[in-house]
Amino acid sequence: MRRFFQFMLQTMIGASTAVLTGLISFFVFNAAFLMSGLYALIGGSAGYFVTKQLMHVRFLRKEGLTRKEYKYIKENLIEAKAKIKRLQRTFRGIRSWQQAKQYIEVLVTVRKIYANTKKEPRRFYQAEPFYYKHLDSLVTLMEKYAYLKSQPSRTREMNESLKETHQTITELDGHIKKDLHLMLQDDMNTLHFELDVANQSIGHIRKHESEASK
Repeated sequence: MRRFFQFMLQTMIGASTAVLTGLISFFVFNAAFLMSGLYALIGGSAGYFVTKQLMHVRFLRKEGLTRKEYKYIKENLIEAKAKIKRLQRTFRGIRSWQQAKQYIEVLVTVRKIYANTKKEPRRFYQAEPFYYKHLDSLVTLMEKYAYLKSQPSRTREMNESLKETHQTITELDGHIKKDLHLMLQDDMNTLHFELDVANQSIGHIRKHESEASK
């Protein structure tokens, strides 16, 4: 949504700059119609890209990131998106409702961490274990699990491996949920602070109302 509004604002400013540049070139500097159109195109493009850069700088300042840090986080998000797609493909081999329910919960948690980071890149540092270890392990295990599970004939050893892999996936699910909770810890602290302030305000209001009613 943020990117959509940014694009709309950039487009509006670019279009306005183009029209203004074209009119000034044609009426003030008496430039030919085609040349005025060319100047309008150049002015509009400049207005669009300058606005884009200014909004990007403002966004980085708000997030407290440098260009280098943002580039690094963006590269990690691109890699994470590809891994999440691989994760989604493992759902094709699911046959039981219980297994599907667990995998859906895993995917929801994974996508939530990714979405939070994409919206607020600085959160990447709050979920580094997820991006560096847990997501990779989860994708690898679930791909192998799905592959073994799809085999028409399985040995006792394969069944034992499937059971062990399923247990490890369950443990990883717990770690990933902790990653999400850690990412949201600052929000929870802020919420608790706001609740304390609100409760104190409500307490003062009730006290004044009680005193006024006496």
